[in-house]
Amino acid sequence: MPLLNVTGLSVTLSTADGAARAVRDMNFSLEKGETLGIVGESGCGKSITALALMGLLPERSETTGKIEFNGENLLQKPETEMCALRGNRMAMIFQEPMTSLNPVHTIGRQVMEPLRLHKNMTRAEAKAEAVRLLDRVGIPNPQERLGNYPHQLSGGQRQRVMIAMALSCSPDILIADEPTTALDVTIQDQILELIQSLVREEDMALILISHDLGVISENTDRIMVMYGGAAVETGPTETFFEALSHPYSQGLFAAMPKLGMGRTSRLMTIPGVVPDLINLPSGCTFTDRCPLATAECRNSAPPLRQLTAGHNVACYHLDKARTMKAEGLFA
Repeated sequence: MPLLNVTGLSVTLSTADGAARAVRDMNFSLEKGETLGIVGESGCGKSITALALMGLLPERSETTGKIEFNGENLLQKPETEMCALRGNRMAMIFQEPMTSLNPVHTIGRQVMEPLRLHKNMTRAEAKAEAVRLLDRVGIPNPQERLGNYPHQLSGGQRQRVMIAMALSCSPDILIADEPTTALDVTIQDQILELIQSLVREEDMALILISHDLGVISENTDRIMVMYGGAAVETGPTETFFEALSHPYSQGLFAAMPKLGMGRTSRLMTIPGVVPDLINLPSGCTFTDRCPLATAECRNSAPPLRQLTAGHNVACYHLDKARTMKAEGLFA
């Protein structure tokens, strides 16, 4: 049995303009020690999927399907049981540490909190463990940093504190939601390398969420591409980059900077914008941006179908897409 098994997960958010279908019929599993990358543009449902796993969705949201953790459906658990699970067995590194850390509490208090809550440590034990954790994630002078407030740390240091908090109870699953978005390139590499080394040491399962295919390619075993709240292509990382079968996956790859590009060269772009989750089309959600779209695409959504072992794609025109890949669909 997988450590995490998600079946038919759908999330509908209540907004002032109507019901937004943020996540639609998601299916995936995760084994202990495995890493899964979820990639897509902003508004594709990546973060909402992560929040659904953690039971942190906004009020008045509607969730259907199953999220089974060690065989137990988390959607059926009361909030008291979820509180005991969050930060203990499942932990999350949020996208922006400055808005995730409490500005009126010291770093020490915030790192010590899960240790005292879930591990029943005394204040002295939690303080000693907090120093060890901060040192482990590369915070200089950890003893002194315990008394600092978030605004007294750099962006990279705040992200390291978030990682220390997430790892404090040695969770089975770590979810990292765009953990390097607000950091410069050098610090990004350091943070990603730190997350990978700690995940390997603890044999944790990792879900890494990003809009950057380059980050995902170097740090995950499997990839899931999301668009319009649903998965459009999934597969082992190596297989995914060898095949790149869905037109949207090809568009994301084409938009990546390439070595040797001149200073005046322009990056490829996918024309159009992501669909409105309140008024999703009845067919394929990528229809309005896809150069291969036909009436069939507009009328009915293509199901995920298996190309090779573990590699699934939702597209009616896979043969044509793969034939045109070399020429570039969005050239």
